Amino acid sequence: MAESDWDTVTVLRKKGSVAQSKSKQAVLTAQRKGEEVETSKKWAAGQNKQHLVTKNTAKLDRETEELHHDRVPLEVGKVIQQGRQNRGLTQKDLATKINEKPQIIADYESGRAIPNNQIMGKIERAIGLKLRGREIGQPMEPGPKKK
Repeated sequence: MAESDWDTVTVLRKKGSVAQSKSKQAVLTAQRKGEEVETSKKWAAGQNKQHLVTKNTAKLDRETEELHHDRVPLEVGKVIQQGRQNRGLTQKDLATKINEKPQIIADYESGRAIPNNQIMGKIERAIGLKLRGREIGQPMEPGPKKK
């Protein structure tokens, strides 16, 4: 059992209200006066710990697989960087153009970002190059104009 499952409970042997006997000030006052102060530990006090071992504890202990999110490939980051530079845009300019923070552009270019199709679409339209699918880096065909 872990030490953190035990809480200290202090009981004063003095005539008085119950609320007074539990306050820290009352405990300190009683200790200064030299009165008898009893402390005892209650297991799992104030918590809902009725069952020590859960069913999944052993299963979680055996779990060795490391889970992580997929990141933007470096190839895509380089295409974003080249397309941005060909248009004469800084990371801040591109971020402003697509209504995102400059840090997001930096994360996409360095491969640290988790891909978001909405942001990828905005960047594709802004730099005019495809970032998804088999044709990464190819120029985008202009889509139909909205009425």
